[in-house]
Order: sequence, then C-alpha cells, then structure tokens
Amino acid sequence: MAQQELMIIGGGLAGCEAAWQAARRGVKVRLYEMRPQVHTPAHKTDSLAELVCSNSLGSNDPLNASGILKEEMRLLDSLVIRTADGTTVPAGSALAVEREEFSRRITQEIENHPNIQVVRQEIAEVPSDGVALIATGPLTSDKLAESLRYLTRADHLYFYDSIAPIIDGESIEMDKIFRASRYDKGGADYINCPMTREEYDRFYQALLAAEKVPTKPFEKIPYFEGCVPIEVMAERGRETLVFGPMKPVGLIDPRAGKRPYAVVQLRQEDVFGSCYNIVGFQTKLTWPEQRRVFRLIPGLAQAEFLRYGSLHRNTFINAPFVLKESLQVRRKLTLFLAGQLVGVEGYVESAAMGLIAGINGARLLKGLEPVSPPPTTAHGSLLAYLTRSSPRHFQPMNINFGLFPHIPETIRDKQLRRKAVGHRAVEDLKQWCRQNNPL
Repeated sequence: MAQQELMIIGGGLAGCEAAWQAARRGVKVRLYEMRPQVHTPAHKTDSLAELVCSNSLGSNDPLNASGILKEEMRLLDSLVIRTADGTTVPAGSALAVEREEFSRRITQEIENHPNIQVVRQEIAEVPSDGVALIATGPLTSDKLAESLRYLTRADHLYFYDSIAPIIDGESIEMDKIFRASRYDKGGADYINCPMTREEYDRFYQALLAAEKVPTKPFEKIPYFEGCVPIEVMAERGRETLVFGPMKPVGLIDPRAGKRPYAVVQLRQEDVFGSCYNIVGFQTKLTWPEQRRVFRLIPGLAQAEFLRYGSLHRNTFINAPFVLKESLQVRRKLTLFLAGQLVGVEGYVESAAMGLIAGINGARLLKGLEPVSPPPTTAHGSLLAYLTRSSPRHFQPMNINFGLFPHIPETIRDKQLRRKAVGHRAVEDLKQWCRQNNPL
C-alpha cells in the first residue's frame, strides 16, 4: 500500500497508545483531538490521555487478570503502562498515578515524536479513504457517532451501557439451583435460582433500601424499558419483578416439584462456561451493595463478581457483528476501532485495544497481514470476547479470568490456578511475538 500515514481520531488513552505503537514502527501518524476547540462535559484540561474519572488503572497483582494484561502490555512496550509505572502514587496492589503528571508525560511523548503530528480539530465523519483508526471513547461527538451509526448500521451502535453483573461460575452453589429453559425450550441453558415468598420479600426489601451510584450531569439517560435498573423496577411495586425479570412462569424446580415464587436466571456469558450474567439485573447500585443484595439470591451467597452491573452514558458498537479480531471493521477493512468504543470497560483495557489496533494499522500500511494474539493471552481473550460473543447479548466487558480458556491440568487451588493462567498468558504472548514479530 502506497499510503504511509495513519489517521487516528481521538487523543485519549487508546488513541495515544495506537499512535505510539504505529509511530515506533516507522509509520507517519496524524492524531486528531478536538479539544480545546470542542469541549466535552467530562474533560477538564486540553491534555492528551486525560483521566476523567479515577486515577487508578486497576490491580497490578500478577494473580489478577488486570495485572496479567498490564504485564503483557509491558512486553509490548506500552506507552500508557510505561508512563503509569513512572508516575505512581501509593495505592496498595493497584497501579494508581498522579493524574496531571501522567497526562503531561504522555502528551509530551506524543507531541515530540518525529512520526506523530497532533492536530487539534474535530473530525465529524468516518474518513472515506486511507487507513484510519477511531478511538473517540464513550463521549464520541454526536456528528461522528451519527456517521458511525450509518457505517455500522443503526442497530449496532449504542449510546448507553445497560450492564448486568457477571458471576464467576465456580462460585455458584450448584446444590441451590437447577438448570432449565422456560417451558423446556432450547435445552437446559439457564441456571435458575429459585426463591420462596419469604426469600423474595427479604431480597426485595434489601433492594429498595440499597445505596445507589449518583448520576453525573453528563450521564443523564432516559430509561428505556429494555434498560431500566432492577432497583427502579422494584420501586414500581412489590410484584413488578415477579412479572418481569424474576418471573417463574415455565419453570419447575425439580427438587420441589413445583413452580417457585420467583426465579433469578443466570445466562452463560462465555464459550467456556466460566462466566454467568444475572439476566435483567442492570443496576446503579454501588459495588458493595451489589455484593450484599445479590448474595441474598439462593445459590449466590458466595458469589464472586467478575464484573459489576452499571448503567451509564457510553458509546460502543456491537463488536461481534461489526469487528474482526484485528479490530478492523468488517464492512471497511481500512478502518480500525479501539478503546471503549469497541466494547471494553476500563482504562487499561481501552489502551490495550489501542495497542493492538495501532500495531495492525501500521502493518496494513506496510502491506502486512493484521495479527491478533492467541486467546490464551489477556489481549487475545478480550479480542475473542469482543468478536465471538453472541451479538444478541453483547455487553461491554473488563478483563477477567472468566474470559481465559481453561488450563488443561486440574488445579484445585484458585491462586495456583490463576498463577498458571497468568504464566501461560505471558509465555504464549512471548511466543506469539517471536512468531509474528509485531514489534
């Protein structure tokens, strides 16, 4: 391909990481950031890679999935992680940074790189030609979002997250549940947590009294019937949930031989049967309250949360329908998407997707085939989730152990098992780098 310039739209973590990865491979990059010409309700400065919420990038522990992802990013010379490592503030096992110094250093690195030109200008449409990468984040401008909507088709671009919690399958008490689909249609596909009237009343009262996350001014979203928080439904009356997401119709508890008073259904979220979504339980409860209240559900007393529920302003695509594992748009292979726009949650996950997209943008410009790490790695497991999930039920996701394929050997100790998963991930990434030379 003759063109030797990569156009990147968005100067957040993903856009900066993508620009860095492409530029260090000898590709000329033009990075567009609309601030300060156009402001957003969340940003406070004109710096690139501004952290608009927490200053924590999550766990640095190698026994944590987020820690494994960071270690892989270090192997791939991530600008974001290297800068974070150099601007740390005390935060226990988490990688937290001095936010202003973090953004200042990244801005300096990007603006001083000889292969990167930063242009302070809004891009309102998907580029019609050339190789481009869009990493505009959850507050993508209305004009660009409309252009993306046209490209991806209206049904595959979303402007809010309606997320239910996801539970680690190993933490479910299997003696308290039964497997079945309503009216036995489709096989025993759901885990069902049956409730008596007394158990339902206890859960209902706890749900009404639970503390909620306050809505930020720029996150005010109208509640559509398909995304009403579980606690808001409960406020409409005691029986609302029994006729809604907790309806027991079509389900017989084989242990009792009758229909339960109420049922909470868990749907398998991944191909390995490790993650289960609490169906219909999108929520704005605080994380501690989600743990307290949802553990009142029979079978979930010891539940470990791989992802908490939320409902907030976001812009993301239906990645399984729209994207290839290379982060190329299926309908336009010269266009890459990255960051939260592709359906990941979290600073580090967003930067990781920028890293992969930046590598592949550079490879495409150099006439090389795009690549993606194997699913046994943290990067590869995220890409596999984004592109192999059911488009019908797709929701944004953080990195978690439930996304990794099972290791072949049986290791009962959870910490040792996680250590083995992490070791395999790092070694497989090293092997992938040797074979594909992504650097």
